Amino acid sequence: MDLICDDLAEEHAELDAVVAGLDELRWQLPTASPGWAIRDQISHLWFFDQRALLALTDPDEFAADAARLVAAGGTEASVAPGREMTGAALLDAWRRDRTVLIEVARGVDAATRVPWYGPAMGARSFITARLMETWAHGQDVFDALGTTREPTDRLRHVAHIGVRARPFSYAIRRMAMPDADIHVALTTPSGETATWGPPGAVDSVRGPMLDFCLVVTQRRHRADTAIEIAGPAAEEWMSIAQAFAGDPGPGREPGQFG
Repeated sequence: MDLICDDLAEEHAELDAVVAGLDELRWQLPTASPGWAIRDQISHLWFFDQRALLALTDPDEFAADAARLVAAGGTEASVAPGREMTGAALLDAWRRDRTVLIEVARGVDAATRVPWYGPAMGARSFITARLMETWAHGQDVFDALGTTREPTDRLRHVAHIGVRARPFSYAIRRMAMPDADIHVALTTPSGETATWGPPGAVDSVRGPMLDFCLVVTQRRHRADTAIEIAGPAAEEWMSIAQAFAGDPGPGREPGQFG
């Protein structure tokens, strides 16, 4: 738990450093998520970091809060609090609550089952999912600012969730998942190769880990990446891949980012 919490803290810090110097006008810059500004991306992360803390500390209240959230409009409700605050106040609130989340998470047994908006997860996977969300919404912020960030090996966490979420990608679309193994081989930012699935599988996904993560978090269309996809099962999966909870995401259009 300490290792994944350390990585989450580093992911927080990287995004924090980018938004910390924004004036109020730049907090309002639109992002690729329709109707969402940079302020909304940070509000979303803050809102769900608060819910993550609740899920870790009071599962019954989390369940009641989740029901209220659905009634209040689901994910869109997460941006409302941030729109009532200055950017500086929002950043302070996010810093405060994400710090408490990590402090609590460090003391949780990694095998503890934690409720969420889909199936319950082991505590380590649960915090890994918070890192994935931070990285993905952070990408929207970097894109809005026209800034490139250097990828790190923390992407291993995002890639792992992306691979493990293959059944989920089908389930939320009420599609039958093909009974075919897929070999995934990705090059990490540090130059190593990380693999999942049997090497002898007919279907495969290969390429830079960064590009795979951008696809499974729906921050880039697969046609705009260097990912190599072989086999019908892999092609279908990459067309619907979704690493995050919630309804099917619309993804990005080809060529949206040049």
